[in-house]
Amino acid sequence: MTQEEKWQQRYDEVVVFIETNHRNPSKYRIEEHDMLNWVKANRKRMNAGEMKPERVEGFKALLALCERYRHKNQYE
Repeated sequence: MTQEEKWQQRYDEVVVFIETNHRNPSKYRIEEHDMLNWVKANRKRMNAGEMKPERVEGFKALLALCERYRHKNQYE
């Protein structure tokens, strides 16, 4: 499996998780920790300008999806 296929597989896994659970991966649940770390690492790479150009558009769509299901304080 190539690096591109692995990246796409992880991307698909995160998108399916968010759409299914209507929330982002939690840092408090061990089974979701890998997905959260993947998102954080790729966000860091994109902001640093190190991400491959063909991945940037898809990742921006994922970040928009994450923002849609962002945690909201119940007291606001």
